[in-house]
Amino acid sequence: MSHEPARTPAIADLMRAGRETSRLAMVFRYAIADRLGLTVSDLECLDFLADAGSATAGQVAERTNLTTGAVTSMLRRLQQAGYVTAERDPADRRRVIVTLRPERIAELERPYERFAERAGRLIEGYSAEEVGLLVRHYDRMQAMYLAELDRLRSGDAAQRSA
Repeated sequence: MSHEPARTPAIADLMRAGRETSRLAMVFRYAIADRLGLTVSDLECLDFLADAGSATAGQVAERTNLTTGAVTSMLRRLQQAGYVTAERDPADRRRVIVTLRPERIAELERPYERFAERAGRLIEGYSAEEVGLLVRHYDRMQAMYLAELDRLRSGDAAQRSA
């Protein structure tokens, strides 16, 4: 295993780069939200709805890690600002289905355009195999984040009931 001595610092470099990328992504999200006159939670909700198409208020709460009360306030604010529609689910009148208004999507995408162009140019330099590796990596990282969020949420519930 001649590559093992080089592997340890390479993994440390990868972890450092991941942390820095995560930090910069968060700072970037705050700047985008500020430019749009939104909170980061608002932006996360709108991004989730852009990907999902529509979702229940409960799904938005789970995806944004907000309480249902906070999501209700956020959705009311986003609805009043014209970003989303909220309709009662005809199959279950207790549930609310929230949908991003299609005419607002371009406005939400505009602050990301330059970044998306630059990211596209960056990815052009990667082979299909390298892109596949990155996709697998991000898929696995997302699964880890979701598992850790579940763990944190269940720990929070256990601490609150104690």
